[in-house]
Amino acid sequence: MSKTDQEDGERVGSSPTHISDPKLAWEARRALTWAGVIGLVALSAFMARSLLIVFGGMVIAAMIDGGSRLLGRVLPIGRGWRVSIVIAGVFAFMVAVAVYAGSTIAQEAAELPEIVREQVSNALQWARANGFQVDGQNVQGIASQLASGVGTVTKALTGVLGGLTSVVLMIFLGIYIALEPRLYERGLAWILPEEQRENFFITTSRMAHALRHLLGGRLLGMVVEGIFTWAMLAAYGVPMATLLGLLTGLLAFIPNIGAVLSGVLMVLVGFSGGTDMGLYTIFVYFTVQTIDGYILIPLIAKRTVDLAPALVLSAQLIMGVLFGILGLALADPLMAMIKVALERRSEQYDAAHKAQEEAEADA
Repeated sequence: MSKTDQEDGERVGSSPTHISDPKLAWEARRALTWAGVIGLVALSAFMARSLLIVFGGMVIAAMIDGGSRLLGRVLPIGRGWRVSIVIAGVFAFMVAVAVYAGSTIAQEAAELPEIVREQVSNALQWARANGFQVDGQNVQGIASQLASGVGTVTKALTGVLGGLTSVVLMIFLGIYIALEPRLYERGLAWILPEEQRENFFITTSRMAHALRHLLGGRLLGMVVEGIFTWAMLAAYGVPMATLLGLLTGLLAFIPNIGAVLSGVLMVLVGFSGGTDMGLYTIFVYFTVQTIDGYILIPLIAKRTVDLAPALVLSAQLIMGVLFGILGLALADPLMAMIKVALERRSEQYDAAHKAQEEAEADA
């Protein structure tokens, strides 16, 4: 070694950022790694809502892509044209609902919170008359909160939700991703190491397949539940049949919790018209949920990710507390994506383990 090299080595060794002890250097690298992980977790928590909006855009893109694929079975045209037809059809439907049913739904939405308060008060009086000890202030507070929540939901149906920035961003993100999904997929794969790209493409392909079928099933359930509820309520003359059908259909997107919320609203409105009407709304609720639970959900589960109800409900509770109604609506698709990723990881581990056993057997 030359004198110059020796001097350079001494200068490096004396640097305050250089750790000559290998064990101490390893501990320092481990500490730096943990600090980086904690920093990424903190950054993710800070950006969680933005990341959730991006994921919502992916969910919308999956629905658009699924619609274009269905359309491709009957229309042999380019994918861009099919995506445009799906987007145009969705916007045309929204405009038609706003134009032809907007005033009726808005009027019914304004009346619904008051009906909720009145029925809760009636239930309170019945409980007291039958010897139940109920704190009136607490019940009235719950009724006010429930009515306020109902008012929020129904305002969303009459156009307020459409003006929210988050929803607009998700819609535009979904449209952009649906138009050029491969562009974004290749962009994400490019930042990964080359040996991991094949696994990335396999995993994302399975995720997209599962998401399309999951959301397709959700949309089918929404349409069936909404139409059946509206038709059965309107046939008996239940007030607000149109609004209740629309609410039932929209809340069907949120499994478990959505069905309970729509059922409570339906029964409260039904009993406002008398005991017979209230009992009929209970019959309607159980009929619709039976069709959904014993016909639609088993058919959907056969072609998509079958998630345990307790797991979905737990995820909804956590996401709902953290991010409100947006997290509640996206909890189910998010759990489906996580399950697909874990299944793919398990598949890779099993393949590697099998290859190792075969190599040891050959040796």
